[in-house]
Amino acid sequence: MEKAKKKYGPSTVATMKVVRESELGAFLDAETGNTNDDILLHKTQQTQAVKIGDEVKVFLYLDPKRRLTASMRVPKMREGQIARLKVINVSRDGAFLDVGAERGIFMPYAGMRGNLQIGEVVWAKLYTDKSGRLAVTMKVEDEIRRASVRAENVKKGQEVSGSIYNITDSGIFMLSKERYIVFIPHQEAPRRPRVGEKITARVTYIRKDGRLNASLRLAKEKAMDVDSDKLLMFLQGHDGKMPYSDTSSPELIKGKFGMSKSAFKRALGHLMKDGLVTEKEGWTFLKK
Repeated sequence: MEKAKKKYGPSTVATMKVVRESELGAFLDAETGNTNDDILLHKTQQTQAVKIGDEVKVFLYLDPKRRLTASMRVPKMREGQIARLKVINVSRDGAFLDVGAERGIFMPYAGMRGNLQIGEVVWAKLYTDKSGRLAVTMKVEDEIRRASVRAENVKKGQEVSGSIYNITDSGIFMLSKERYIVFIPHQEAPRRPRVGEKITARVTYIRKDGRLNASLRLAKEKAMDVDSDKLLMFLQGHDGKMPYSDTSSPELIKGKFGMSKSAFKRALGHLMKDGLVTEKEGWTFLKK
């Protein structure tokens, strides 16, 4: 007699019938004609009591002994949906993300953006792969585009907050809390953020298509205050003098203070205007 082909597999959601019970829990009909193939729904995996004849929606997964097992804790999102999901494990083949089911759902390496770390939260989509198993991917550009709205009543210089869903050669893409798509060129990011990271950016341009361009740099006024404080602290820690002035090379300034020559000159000019420092023969001195 030919053995019936197994209908159910791991990383899938199915509605199955309870056919018998035991001390461990309930057994679900695997529909192979062989009771040895029935799938255990352990008592600890039941979100409510079940009885013979009930049809229950379950998430199927492999237990540590590679046996197909059921849980009534099914994914909290539908296929095709996107959500911010937590990374619960990472391997060289991909990662596992928490979708609210009994086990994490696998994300193949091809669906990853960047080098993920356990505990990070990223935008991802739930889908069914070619083998019929549930999987997730961070390739969510189309879904985010459809879910986004045009930016309205937004002004240049305004701050917007959200989370990064992609980083490309051209820049950083963020979906704001208002569901605006925000693009940040790499030159407007003093540091390289991570995909999934929550950030706040300053709007620099409102595009005709309703999207926004933004910067992670401080506005010049705020940046000047920060840079001025940095120079003051340096002077106070070096006997009130330093061999740097507005005649110093851009490379020297960048290497020493991590700021551009123009930013250095603005900060230094601000301190001189306030009567806090003076320059002489390529040196800057803190006034007493």
